[in-house]
Parts: sequence; C-alpha cells; structure tokens
Amino acid sequence: MYIYIFWELFVGLGGSLDQNAVLEFVDSGRDLILAADSSASDVIRGIATECGVDFDEDLEALVIDHTSYAVSETEGDHTLIASDALIHSDVILGDKKIEAPILFRGTGHSVNPANSLVLKVLSASPSAYLANPKTKLSSPPSLTGSAISLVSIMQARNNARVLISGSLDLFSNRFSKSVVQKAGSKIKYEKSGNEQFVTEISKWVFHERGHLKAVNVSHRKVGEMTEPAMYRINDDLEYSVEIYEWSGTSWEPYVADDVQVQFYMMSPYVLKTLSNNQKGLYSTSFKVPDVYGVFQFKVEYQKLGYTSLRLAKQIPVRPFRHNEYERFITAAYPYYGASFSTRLLVKSSWHIVM
Repeated sequence: MYIYIFWELFVGLGGSLDQNAVLEFVDSGRDLILAADSSASDVIRGIATECGVDFDEDLEALVIDHTSYAVSETEGDHTLIASDALIHSDVILGDKKIEAPILFRGTGHSVNPANSLVLKVLSASPSAYLANPKTKLSSPPSLTGSAISLVSIMQARNNARVLISGSLDLFSNRFSKSVVQKAGSKIKYEKSGNEQFVTEISKWVFHERGHLKAVNVSHRKVGEMTEPAMYRINDDLEYSVEIYEWSGTSWEPYVADDVQVQFYMMSPYVLKTLSNNQKGLYSTSFKVPDVYGVFQFKVEYQKLGYTSLRLAKQIPVRPFRHNEYERFITAAYPYYGASFSTRLLVKSSWHIVM
C-alpha cells in the first residue's frame, strides 16, 4: 500500500496532516511519497526529519545554481535546475539510463550522515547553493554543493520505503514534457528526464522492483531429509533457503554470490557464503562447532536498493553422551601409555621386593 502527500493539495482542500498518523503508516510497513516545497509546514518538515532528512529553516530558500541551470527565456534567477547527478543503481532507477537532465525547482535538503537508511537519489551540482533568490546574501549559505539533496529515499528497517522531494514541480506534466538544455551544453533534449525518473523511482518506492522474499528455509544432517530437533557437536549439516525477486509481474529467482549464513551463539562460530543453482536455491554445508549451547541459523542480507532479509532459526547443540565417545580416544594415547608403564613398573617393583 502507498500514499502520496502533496502539501498544496491538502491546503487547497482545507485538509490537515497529523505527523504521528503518517509515521504510524510508515511503521506499519507501507510506502510514502513526500513532496514539498520551500513553504512546507512544520508537519511536513517534522515527517521528513523523522525520516532522516532536514529542510532548510528559511521558508523562501530555493536551490540556486549559476552553472547547472536550465536554459530558459523566462527564468533569469537560475532556480530552474537541470540536474543529472543521479545515484548509480539499476535496482532503484532501472537499467535504462536516463539521458536527459531532470528539471527541478524547489528547496533542497540535507541527509543525516548518521542515518544509514537514507540515500540521495538526485543531488545538486558542486556549484549550487541554497538561498532566497529575492534577497542579497548577507551570510554564507547554510547548504552548498553536492551536500544538497534534491530527492532522497529512505528504506526503513521494516522495508517500508519513503521518497522525499523538495519540489512539487518535479512531478508536474509541464516539467515532464518540457524541452531542456543544460547551461554550457549544446545538446537540446526534446523532453526532460522527469517522466522517466518519476516512473522508475516510483516503481522502486512501491516495491515493484528490488523486493526480495525468502521461502523454504531448512536445515538437516547430511544425508537426511528431515530437520532434527537438536544437533550434536561435530555433526555435518546442510542449510538451504530459496530467495526470489519481484519483477513487477511475477517472482523470479534472485541470483547473487554474496548471501551468507551464520551459525550464531553470542557471536558467529561459522560464517559461510551460500552457493546458488541459478534458480533461486541457496545452500551450503558445514560441521557443527565443538561447542554446545543454543545456536541460531542467521541470514542478514542487506544490499543497496533491495529489501533486507532477516532470517533466524534456533537450534540447540548438545555434547556427546557418555556412550557416544570412541572406545579409545587418539588424543589420550599418551595417557594410556603412561598407565601401562606405571603398571609394569609397579609389577617389577613387587618382584624385586619378593
């Protein structure tokens, strides 16, 4: 499920937003597109802040760029930005390259560097800055260069996805169908990259791309078919899981070489990379460590643009029973030899006394 928030729409209809309700919506695992401009309310700004994004406090501040602006006969303040500084990810933006620059007019925002869940998707150029175009600068801009994010995304730990844009015009038909030419470039595009950008990023936000699921998680002793209730130290076991990716119409096998499983108790005792059969099945085998206790099979898979997988199965590991040890332990041979030597020595001493 998803929701669009356009601040102008709510103001125009006399509606209101409740920050806690929107955040609960995201916490429940649903997706959100948050589009704002420089006049966004405290509620919109509060929602963005909770998602790891901070808008400038100046309600009149816009992104200005005297180098990477769009050539226009009517725009002279260089607030109509033509940006091509996109994130390099086929999962997020699709495998078809966006050739034309993206038109943007609005405010920028900064991304909290401590929040690893937030990514900049569309950034400003190094020459951009955030300021009020109607007034002269009396102090250095609060945000400059590539630190300005024009569009950002956030994937929460529950895999809910949020897109945050500082421009409402970015989604408009006018921008999508506009001819665009970047300042300093001789190339003139008949159509901006806005429509392709919005379409592709929306597919990602609404889980039409980059969505993984794991099924049929199983483990067993080598050579057996059923899962045991308990393992013994030094048992040989097999672990397997099937992983699929949603293609937009169906579940297709997910193929990667970086999926790992941990055999975990307080810390990983075993860490193995799973091999795959190119059909979605990932598997590996290993020996249970010589430590008994309550272990977990853990798969924690995180990759740029994909939903995270967190799988855990608990299993106890017991030591050998008293009647399961070998009759003669190889490591104890020196002690056996010492015992027989002592016995012979005692017997010899008895004969001498006699």
